[in-house]
Amino acid sequence: MKVKFVDLKQRYEEEKVELLECVDKTLKKGMLILGDGLRDFEEEVESYTGTRHCIGLNSGTDALMMALWSCGITKDDEVIHPAISFIATTGAIVHVGATPIFAEVDIDGLIDTDKLETKITQKTKAIMPVHWAGRICNMSKIIEICEKYKLVLIEDSAQAMGAYYGGTHGGRFGKASAFSCHPLKNLNALGDGGFLITDDDEVAKKVRLYRNHGIESRDNVTMFGVNSRLDTLNAEVLKFRLKRLESIIERRRLNVGLYKKYIKASCVCLPEENTKAGTSDAHVMCLAQVPDRDSLKNYLSKNGIETMIYYGTPLHLQKATLKFGYKKGDFPVAEEICEKVLALPIHQHLTEDQIYYVADKINKFYSSSH
Repeated sequence: MKVKFVDLKQRYEEEKVELLECVDKTLKKGMLILGDGLRDFEEEVESYTGTRHCIGLNSGTDALMMALWSCGITKDDEVIHPAISFIATTGAIVHVGATPIFAEVDIDGLIDTDKLETKITQKTKAIMPVHWAGRICNMSKIIEICEKYKLVLIEDSAQAMGAYYGGTHGGRFGKASAFSCHPLKNLNALGDGGFLITDDDEVAKKVRLYRNHGIESRDNVTMFGVNSRLDTLNAEVLKFRLKRLESIIERRRLNVGLYKKYIKASCVCLPEENTKAGTSDAHVMCLAQVPDRDSLKNYLSKNGIETMIYYGTPLHLQKATLKFGYKKGDFPVAEEICEKVLALPIHQHLTEDQIYYVADKINKFYSSSH
C-alpha cells in the first residue's frame, strides 16, 4: 500500500470542477492583479476570523515581515519567539533589522509561557508566539506578560487558519498576525500565498501601501514598498477553499483520532487535543514524538509510507543563527523534540484502511525492535 504525506493530485481531482471555474472566472474578467476577487477573499477572511482587516500577500513569510515592520519593530529591538518553528519566523525578525531571542518550548512544541519572562530585557519590543501545527499557544498568559511589560504581541499564525482559543480565532490576539497559504497548509493556494490580519487601522493602511510599491494612486507614491500582492487567481481559489475549510479540518481531526485508536505502541506520543472550552486545533500536521525516529522513518518509507520531520534541527542550532551565540543544551526540550518528532500523514483524502496500515507498521516496528 502507498500512503502519501500530502496528496495534491487527489485534491485536484476532488475539486477539479470548482478550480477550473475559478480559472475561467478570473481570466474572463482579465484582472489578474489586485482584482475584485482579492478584495472578496479578504472580506471573507475578515468575516471568518472576526477581524477588521485582511491584506492578501504573496507569502506567509512576507506577512511575518510586514507584521513586524508595520508594528514598528526595527534595528536594536529584540523579538522573543520559540526555538522550534520554520526558519521564516527567525528570518522575518532578522530582515527588519531586529534581533531574534529564542525561548524554550513546552512538550507540545509551543512556547513555554512559564519561562518566557526570563527572556525579557530592556531591548525587548515584541513577543511572537508560533501556533505550531495548528495548535494555539497559551494566549491568556502571553497577553498578560505583554501587558505587564508593555510589549507588542505579533502572532505567527502560519498554521492557525481554522484554529480557536477560548472561542476566538487564532491571530486575533495580537496587533498583527501572519498566515500562510503554502500548499502544505489546510487552506492552501496554487503555490505560495499568505495574508495578514489586524484590527489596527494604521497597520492595515501601511501594509496595503507597502505590498504595492507604496503606490497610493497611479502617480502618487508615498513610500518605497515591495511587490507582495496575492494574485487574483489564488484569491479566487482560496475563497472557494475557505468554504470547505471546516470540513477539511474535521476530516483531519477524525484521522488523528484513528491513529490514536490503532497505534498500540506505548512509546509513540501523539498530540493531545486541547479540551478548553471554545478551543480547537486546525490539524495542519500530526506531530508524533517517537524513539529511534530515523529508523522508524526509513522502515515506513520502505513500506510505502511517506512521513516528514518538522524539524530535525531547532532554530538556535541552525548555521544561519550561530552568530547569535546560542549552543547545544540551551533549550533541552526543543532539542529533544527535534530528535523525536515525526509528522504522520493526516490529509483529508486518507482512508481508514490507509491509516490502519500506517498504525500497523508502526506497531510492528516497535514490537520487533524494542
